[in-house]
Amino acid sequence: MHGIDETHRPDVVTSTAYAPFPVTSDPAPWQLARSVVPTSVGPVVVHARAGVRPLLLLHGVAGSWTTWTPVLRAAHGFGDRGLVLVDLPGWGSSPTPSTPLGVDDAVRVLTEVLDALGHTAVDVVGHSMGAFVALHLGVTAPDRVRSIGLVSGTTFAAVAAARHPVRGIATLPAFALLRAGLAVTRSAAVPMLRALAGVGLLRLMAAPVFTHVGALDRSVLDAFVEELRPAGFLGAAASGAAYDTDRWRTIPVPVTAVAGRDDVFARVSDLDHLAAVLPDVRTVLLDDCGHFAHVEHPDAVVTALAPGRTL
Repeated sequence: MHGIDETHRPDVVTSTAYAPFPVTSDPAPWQLARSVVPTSVGPVVVHARAGVRPLLLLHGVAGSWTTWTPVLRAAHGFGDRGLVLVDLPGWGSSPTPSTPLGVDDAVRVLTEVLDALGHTAVDVVGHSMGAFVALHLGVTAPDRVRSIGLVSGTTFAAVAAARHPVRGIATLPAFALLRAGLAVTRSAAVPMLRALAGVGLLRLMAAPVFTHVGALDRSVLDAFVEELRPAGFLGAAASGAAYDTDRWRTIPVPVTAVAGRDDVFARVSDLDHLAAVLPDVRTVLLDDCGHFAHVEHPDAVVTALAPGRTL
């Protein structure tokens, strides 16, 4: 059982602009080149740019490389830094693997991608499931990681809800009910969401995930529907349920964890748990923010990750 750092207090940030940028699938503004990298799990689609001190960006569930475009815009493309944006197997444009992708598989894929691009070490930032993968990369391949940024990471509360689904209905109801619903509907879930979008109910369905769903550009909602992959979500939940989060104590690099106060896939107490477990961590809590902090408040995310740690 993990203790909570009762003395820990995250930095609290309030941002005025909500979801100021659309999501786009055009890589041209950031000079990103698309390639397909063969890996042991199958071909993986990568958008990358050469440059100094490369930054690896990992999407979460209902995401792909495009989910990071609001952050790219907020950060002015990160200047002359190298960029690596990966569609993990089964997500975005990368084909679905023959077996569900586990966290060890994801890390193996990432190291193979980094090898193919010639990167020995990167700063890595992950959203949701991608944050979980980023932490495991820090555990299993610390020599490949300079720093880690967690954006709306699914960590302790999500792991507990995945292990104990019935209890999770009380502790993390949105996560538990989505998992149960996808387990029943599976491949029918996306057509159902598209049908809801067709009759104007998509914003209602997406409301739990975003604090101000009515303020979102339609591109954000379209991407949310297009990138939701039931098999991938269920596989990630199963992998998280079996994971020993005590392994994060061995991560030697600095970590910055950014979370939204209204996140329905995490709890604010996750930041306290991270402070108790990680050797070197700074935590930031964003007001007026749900589970997609990098879309809802990209400027605040860039600012939070910037001070000499990740960006």
